Amino acid sequence: MRTGISQEQVNAAADALVAAGNKPTVEKVRAALGTGSPNTVTRMLDTWRSGLAERLQKVLHLPELPPEAGQAMTALWQLAIEHAERLLQARMAADRAALAANETRLTEERTRWAATLAEAETAIAQARTRQELAEHACANLDGQLRDSHALREDLLQQRDRLQAMVDRQTGELEALQAERTAHLAATEQERERTAAHVRGIEDRAHQEIDRARQETKQWQHRHEAAERSYREAVHSQQARCETLQSQWQNAEKEVARLSGHVAALETSLANASARPKTKRTPRSGGSSKIAKAKKSAK
Repeated sequence: MRTGISQEQVNAAADALVAAGNKPTVEKVRAALGTGSPNTVTRMLDTWRSGLAERLQKVLHLPELPPEAGQAMTALWQLAIEHAERLLQARMAADRAALAANETRLTEERTRWAATLAEAETAIAQARTRQELAEHACANLDGQLRDSHALREDLLQQRDRLQAMVDRQTGELEALQAERTAHLAATEQERERTAAHVRGIEDRAHQEIDRARQETKQWQHRHEAAERSYREAVHSQQARCETLQSQWQNAEKEVARLSGHVAALETSLANASARPKTKRTPRSGGSSKIAKAKKSAK
């Protein structure tokens, strides 16, 4: 909309409205001019009304106009001005009330939106805090899982080493049994030498079995401690740890199987040691040594 209207433009528009039988209000003058702010048009209309009274006085002094007509026109114009002022005051009061209502509504909406924005910012801050805590917990859990995987790999290596040792001892026992079978027909001196060799191997086997049992117990304790620590660390993530728990149980079963294998080897050693006794009378020193070795193995 254009700006910068003049007093002459407002006067011409008001005169045209009066000539057409309309009341010169602010809205009608602005509509006729197509521009102008309400405050500027109101001020210029007041100036136009002040000048209108002077023009009417001049009309009253015209010689060709009867005095009665001039007075009637003056009274009519004063009534028109008063009516227009009343309409203008009512319209301005209505506009002020509407503006006040709009201001009140806008203030309430701004307060409501400010509260909503504050709540949203608080919720965002809380969500960010929860996200940081969750990321930190996930990082801790990942570290614990990596440690658990490393411990599992270590246990598997220990299991493989124990299995290899058991296999080696089993091979030695089988070779010993074959050797004893081959030398049953040898002389008594050869038998004694073989028996001493067997006792030495049995002693070494018992020592290896005892050491393997101790290592198995140590690793079993370490495994149990690691499992307890793992359960405590991932209590809130129980669903994710079910697979790893199954792996620990499998490791325990494997250790139990190895323990059973070791017990079977001890039984085999005991049977192998018992067979020569039926064919010769062992020396008292060797018998007590084997008995002590078996007792320590048990």
